[in-house]
Amino acid sequence: MTAITDVAGRPTRPRAAGEGSGRKRRSGAEGVRSGPVLLVAWIAYAILPWYWLDLSGSAHPLAGYPVGPGGSALALGVTGRAWWLLPLLVPLAIATAGWRSADPQRRNGLLVLGGALGLLATLKQGFLIGLKGWSFAWLAALMGGPGPTQVGFGLGAGVLLYAFLLLVCQGLAGRGWCRGDAFVVGAVGTVVALILLFVFFPVSTILASAFQDNAGHLALGEFAAKITDQSVWGLDCVTGQLRCGVAWNTVFLGLIVGVATTALGLAFALIATRTRFRFKGALRLLSILPIITPPFVIGLALILMFGRSGAVTALLSEWFGVPRSRWIYGLPGIFIAQVLAFTPIAYMVLVGVVQGISPSLEEASQTLRASRWTTFRTLTLPLIRPGLANAFLLGFVESLADFGNPLVLGGNYEVLSTKIFFAVVGAATDQGRAAVLSIVLLGFTLLAFWAQQMWVGKKVYVTVAGKGDAGLPAPLPRRVAWACYATAVPWALFTAVIYILILVGGFVRSLGRDYTLTLDHYVAGFRIEQGLGGWVFSGGAWDSFFATVEVAAMAAPLTAAIGLLTGYLLTRQRFAGLRAFEFSTLLSFAIPGTVIGVSYILAFNVPPFELTGTALILVICFVFRNMPVGVRSAVATLSQIDKSLDEASLTLGARSWTTIRLVVAPLLRPAIMASLVYSFVRAMTAVSAVIFLVSAQYNMATTYIVGRVEAGEFGIAIAYSSVLIVVMLVAIVGIEALVGKRKLGRRETAASPAVAVGG
Repeated sequence: MTAITDVAGRPTRPRAAGEGSGRKRRSGAEGVRSGPVLLVAWIAYAILPWYWLDLSGSAHPLAGYPVGPGGSALALGVTGRAWWLLPLLVPLAIATAGWRSADPQRRNGLLVLGGALGLLATLKQGFLIGLKGWSFAWLAALMGGPGPTQVGFGLGAGVLLYAFLLLVCQGLAGRGWCRGDAFVVGAVGTVVALILLFVFFPVSTILASAFQDNAGHLALGEFAAKITDQSVWGLDCVTGQLRCGVAWNTVFLGLIVGVATTALGLAFALIATRTRFRFKGALRLLSILPIITPPFVIGLALILMFGRSGAVTALLSEWFGVPRSRWIYGLPGIFIAQVLAFTPIAYMVLVGVVQGISPSLEEASQTLRASRWTTFRTLTLPLIRPGLANAFLLGFVESLADFGNPLVLGGNYEVLSTKIFFAVVGAATDQGRAAVLSIVLLGFTLLAFWAQQMWVGKKVYVTVAGKGDAGLPAPLPRRVAWACYATAVPWALFTAVIYILILVGGFVRSLGRDYTLTLDHYVAGFRIEQGLGGWVFSGGAWDSFFATVEVAAMAAPLTAAIGLLTGYLLTRQRFAGLRAFEFSTLLSFAIPGTVIGVSYILAFNVPPFELTGTALILVICFVFRNMPVGVRSAVATLSQIDKSLDEASLTLGARSWTTIRLVVAPLLRPAIMASLVYSFVRAMTAVSAVIFLVSAQYNMATTYIVGRVEAGEFGIAIAYSSVLIVVMLVAIVGIEALVGKRKLGRRETAASPAVAVGG
């Protein structure tokens, strides 16, 4: 007789009649495993250094431990050096009493109470006491004198805050939240806390200034005047010869970019998965190349091609007498550059969705004598609707938040992101105006999110179920295949020309003027010399290059993990505030990078969170700036995977974490690939946010390139960009080999279907 095992490989037994499922039997116990978390909380309070340690000074940061600068909260509180930390003993004691209680109701209630009080007390003392004493004038007047001082939170405070959060989550799970699953409640609590801390908190610090005057006082009248200004909402381009408001410019650009990127991404995805196109690998490479390029480099290449002195402009003028013009500056140039930059996002989202369509469904349609065109129109297209909606949403939101392309190619066509940038760092600095324009951007994002939900609706798009699929994907109808070729191939050739120009630019003295071959640009940036102590990386670009790779390598897996976990929670769990939670995951994507950078400086430059100047703030910025791509990829892919797979695993006794690791994760490989690639390359090529956050120790590659462009050293800038492109191509190949491919059928190694002749 064959033994029965669960999905984790443990032997199990059949349930007797009337006996609840393993998941239900365990739900109450899962919520009370608070002993290890409570132990970690006590260690963080009594042993770990409480404050942020300055590792750059000459003195040892742990000198005088446990009461020096690196002392623990307990020691600092008992000795009176930080007496305000002693009240944290109260929530720890309450949680400990709950852990020792034999009554489940009392135990879970005390865990929630202790954890919540601990979070409130820790954050309260952190915000009330700062570098110069009391953080608020009214508090200084009430207490008398400047008050005590302290620096930002360190390891002990961070660990204790998270332990308090987990105690709350475990208590709530014990009380039946999310069917008593402690992992799910903990995951929801962790993601919500991270979004509140690293998205809402910094953004709120700058948005609050929208309702204040320059002196920091409440000024609702100024807010109303700024948000209704004619320059924002004017429609003079419709009724006259003047320009429209910046809000309408931004929305129109976002709509056409969203449609174009979705169409191109779908064409590339269908060619890659449903045809025998001979140059499929090259087409795929060209579809991904733009995403691994700093955005202003694409804009620079377009100018060198189509500007007044560009190569194509000169050719048309000399051969055909076409007058030189500045047509590339404005809406056409921004549109071309953004479609080049954002089509890969749509492709990476859609290729996994197209691969996930069950071949058996298409075979069944053709068995019922439906033509290939009818099958594609009535079956294939409706099943990829979630992918189309997510691809359009990402393209639209990316266009709204893009900063580099409008800055280089905008001309007289103004968009919100550049207006916000100049309101922050321009000659006439107006932080309130920047905040008002940011609120307008958030409103557009909310409307896009609502429209996407209305279009997708509550229909079911499940195509991957528990039964194996031995079918092969149906070939494309002839008209669809040729439409895909006519769309994707010319665009791929245009992309190839752009990158040939970029590649050539690093090997000539001056692109557009002096085409003498030289290696001077690469030598200046990446020189390696032999010194007394061995080989020395003496080129000017090495420091920024190593710092960029280090930060990107740390940010990519964190971005993918948080994004995919969030996508799983959105599609597989139901809890209060789910839609608001989903929108909050897109918030950082909608805010321009310039606003993110400034808000991070305002929020994390003073206690309790002092992170500016460190690699950590760069990693955090990249994680939460790029997380929405992982979220949307996971949502689109999970929409096709039947929930019965999860339920079968849970019924067989596996916990949620085991189900995710052994059942869901292997089916999410396209989404994992998309999230890892996107987060890594965006960390390597981001400009707008990090330009405010870099330091002498952590100078990013893009800020170094911007500096070279400002100095007129275009050759070094293009050479450095070429090096980054090669490095990221190697990284993409490595990530793909590491993640692997998802296998849904037993015959996937068979040859891909040919394009149908009829249809």
